[in-house]
Amino acid sequence: MNSDQFKGQWKQFKGELKRQWGKFTDDDLMKIEGDYDKFTGAMQERYGDKKDEVSRWADQWYEKQHAAGSQGKI
Repeated sequence: MNSDQFKGQWKQFKGELKRQWGKFTDDDLMKIEGDYDKFTGAMQERYGDKKDEVSRWADQWYEKQHAAGSQGKI
C-alpha cells in the first residue's frame, strides 16, 4: 500500500486498526490522520518487534478492501 492509498482508506482503516492492534491510542490515530509515514512511526513505537506483522496486516487489509470494491464494478 502506498501513501496515497493509505490516505484514501484512512477512515475505514483506523477502526479496524484499533480493533486488531489495541496498543494504538486515540491520540496516535489523531496524529497519524492518514499519513503513512506517521503510521509507520507509531507502529514502530507501539509494536517494534511486530512491526513487520502489523505492516503485512495493513497491506492485506487494503488488498481485501480493494478486491471487494472492484467486484462491484463492471
